[in-house]
Amino acid sequence: MNVRRSAAALAAAAVIGAATPALAASPSPTPSVAIPDGLYGTADPTYDGVWRQSLALLAQDTAGVVPADRAVAWLTGQQCANGAFAAFRPDPAKPCDAKLMVDTNSTAAAVQALTALGGHTARTGKAVTWLKSVQNADGGWGYNPGGPSDANSTAVVTGALVAAGERPEQVVKGGKSPYDALLTFALPCTGDGAGAFAYQPDKQGKLTANADATAAAVLGALGQPLNASPKKADGTTSGCAAPTTPEQAARNGARYLSTVLAKDHHLVSALPGAENQPDYGNTADAVVALAAAGHTDEATAALRWLEANAPQWAAQSGPAAYAQLVLAAHATGTDPRAFGSTDLVRLLDATGPAPKQTATKSTASDTADDDGSSTTLWVTVGAVVLVVLVAAALFLARARRRQQP
Repeated sequence: MNVRRSAAALAAAAVIGAATPALAASPSPTPSVAIPDGLYGTADPTYDGVWRQSLALLAQDTAGVVPADRAVAWLTGQQCANGAFAAFRPDPAKPCDAKLMVDTNSTAAAVQALTALGGHTARTGKAVTWLKSVQNADGGWGYNPGGPSDANSTAVVTGALVAAGERPEQVVKGGKSPYDALLTFALPCTGDGAGAFAYQPDKQGKLTANADATAAAVLGALGQPLNASPKKADGTTSGCAAPTTPEQAARNGARYLSTVLAKDHHLVSALPGAENQPDYGNTADAVVALAAAGHTDEATAALRWLEANAPQWAAQSGPAAYAQLVLAAHATGTDPRAFGSTDLVRLLDATGPAPKQTATKSTASDTADDDGSSTTLWVTVGAVVLVVLVAAALFLARARRRQQP
């Protein structure tokens, strides 16, 4: 679930996690299609239109923003009659056909966004029905229908099922649920990448640790959507044990992410021909996963690194990048309007149609340790006391006037 989606990466690997361009990357080429009205961002939407729109709407919702009607209408207009979504339909008036490549990731992201916004039960119901129809016999999903299951796709679909009110353990194909599929990507507690998740096994069936897949799979194994909320630490965040249950596999994965982030508080990626460099999107995803798993300290440390270093990346990468940072802030109970010195919500809003309503205070800060109720109480008490004092003063003044000869 990242803004690391390039056309080449999607075409070659059809995955949800290609590498994010470096900050020094050249500007994006002129879009090959006209940017539709209502769509967030100005980059070519061919490979990520529905994904970035869904993340933008989901992030706005967590921040208390009511998006423009035409932004929501653009997303709903992308749905095919069978319930599926493609990455982008340039002509929504034209029926979907066999040539249109619908995918599980765009569909699952749209379900999560539309469910959060509310009022789209019929559309999300059709989308969930389609997702169930393309579930693999191992219980998971690949990026494209019929493709081999992978950790990222299975996780984002699991989040969509949960958001839509489904119970993933009861969504079964071939006797296997999404949780069963996720366990097949979990590495043991020994050897390289102990406790992590792999994206997919290689041709020999070997699992290789993948931080992006781990962040996604931790959320999926916990039954959490992309807009996961923080979990209070409960003493179960340390130690690695055989990943025989989704909960244990999620704990192992969170522990792996914590270990990887311990030194520099960010993940790295290596682009072809380039040295290792910070991976801002994966780091944001890891923050959400860690917060959802109760690793509060590690999540907060990584978030602080993002506050200091990620705004420039988001400015270059567009709305989905801002959305990822908003979701990371939400997951840690941080105000996305005070993300270091950056107002992420304002910048996200500016990438699309003006919202119908923008909250003056984020839901994250409203749900912090002090939820504001005590402040409101004292303000109310103060106002009452002031009124009483003023009334008493007026009463005494009138009494003195009556007593004067």
